[in-house]
Amino acid sequence: MAIGPAEPSAPANPIESITMPLFWKPYKSDVTQFIDSLKQRDPQLEERQRQGRALLWDKQVDRQAQAEQRAARVAQQPYVYHTKG
Repeated sequence: MAIGPAEPSAPANPIESITMPLFWKPYKSDVTQFIDSLKQRDPQLEERQRQGRALLWDKQVDRQAQAEQRAARVAQQPYVYHTKG
């Protein structure tokens, strides 16, 4: 059995073995650049978006009323255009 230099082990993450060129910089899409420029021009933009969302989506749900509405629901007949009689 020959004793030689130890075999180099494979990196845990194969992407770590890829070297990036010195001039590489992170990519930013046009959309991301546009949104970043909007935020720089209008610092209150995100706060106004949160307020707008609160108007439409962030509502308190009345669980009791919701349960009553579900209980009062009438089942639809299989063929809605057929009249019984």
